[in-house]
Amino acid sequence: MPKIAEIEGTPNRNALKFILKEPLTWGVTRSYDNAEQAQGDALAEALFDIDHVTNVFYVDRWITITQDGEADWQDLARAVADPIRAAPAADAHSAATVAAAGTAIAGLSPEDQKRLDAINEMLDDEIRPYLQNDGGDLHVLGLAGNKLSVHYQGACGTCPSSISGTLRGIQNMLRSIEPEIEVEAM
Repeated sequence: MPKIAEIEGTPNRNALKFILKEPLTWGVTRSYDNAEQAQGDALAEALFDIDHVTNVFYVDRWITITQDGEADWQDLARAVADPIRAAPAADAHSAATVAAAGTAIAGLSPEDQKRLDAINEMLDDEIRPYLQNDGGDLHVLGLAGNKLSVHYQGACGTCPSSISGTLRGIQNMLRSIEPEIEVEAM
């Protein structure tokens, strides 16, 4: 049962990041935009049962909860703390799942997979740490020709700066290794 070590605000005023003393997962990202997507995930289901929760995103030792902007954060933080504390901590099985999972996207040629690996390496080194610090992340959905499709997760999913400025910054940075790349958020 993870204990909450800290609660941090994020650049998205509708999202709070809860830092935990124990991990919920070992590198396995869970991201849900609604209760239907959360089916089968007991923690996310419990959080979506709370009024005003619109997004649940968690990985390792932190979870970001996004609300609709209608709730008082002090009250909502107390309400979401109970299911977070009741959730089981990650076990060795989830660590094995991470080790077995790759960054491959089905249908990519070996050359495109190599390109994607280089892109993910740059994202891991230069972009994701900053997004994660703010309670979000970025998931690569696909690579087709020179078009990279990404999905913002957690606090970044509804943050106006992610949709515009951050996306342009990511594209400009990736152009140092892929000069023709176009990045689109889905």
